[in-house]
Amino acid sequence: MPAKLVGGAAVNLHSPSARQAPLRRKYGDLDFVAPSKQQASVQKLFESLGYEGDRRFNTLNGHQRLLYLDGVNGRQIDVFIDRMKMCHVIELANRLGHDGPTLTPADLLLSKLQVFEVNMKDLVDTVALLLDHPIADHDDDAINAGYLGKLTSEDWGLHRTLQLNTAKVRDAVKELEVDGARVNQRLDELWTRIDARPKSLKWKVRARVGDRVSWYELPEEVRQPYQKD
Repeated sequence: MPAKLVGGAAVNLHSPSARQAPLRRKYGDLDFVAPSKQQASVQKLFESLGYEGDRRFNTLNGHQRLLYLDGVNGRQIDVFIDRMKMCHVIELANRLGHDGPTLTPADLLLSKLQVFEVNMKDLVDTVALLLDHPIADHDDDAINAGYLGKLTSEDWGLHRTLQLNTAKVRDAVKELEVDGARVNQRLDELWTRIDARPKSLKWKVRARVGDRVSWYELPEEVRQPYQKD
């Protein structure tokens, strides 16, 4: 498969907890990440499945993102090329070589917690990932704390967004009938590792400015008229 699934559907594949109440939910559009060297294969794949590329959007943005539409069934597919650019830029070109149809658990967690205006769906998916994956220093069905620690030690803005959203995850588990102790323990483990990681000079300089200057972007949703929430 030249592309890796990301988003709620990917969490569903990776986490049994996402398939059961109270974390089970519906999924709408599908999101993928693909390496630029596989871009032509990705385009052929989705066209062969009956999706039509949005010619104007793909011409303007194809170096970083592709959009495919199924007007008959009202479905949309987004494909991020090499990186996921949302509230923060997450470089993924070197994170796509593993087996399996989805991004790693750490990258799935990151894709949820890097959203500044995180919603309940993102929090529910995050809880599912934390319930089903231990904190470790590898990507083998675990949340790779070493990888997340490296990213957040170099980028204060990403660190800050994850910090704020972690607090929201802790609040969410109070309202959900799940093993909140396990979720909080794994968050504690993750942040112990993140906090222990030496921070870069750039990180320290930006930390002095703090919240006084915005550190994230609010991405525009690319949605078609036929789509419904």
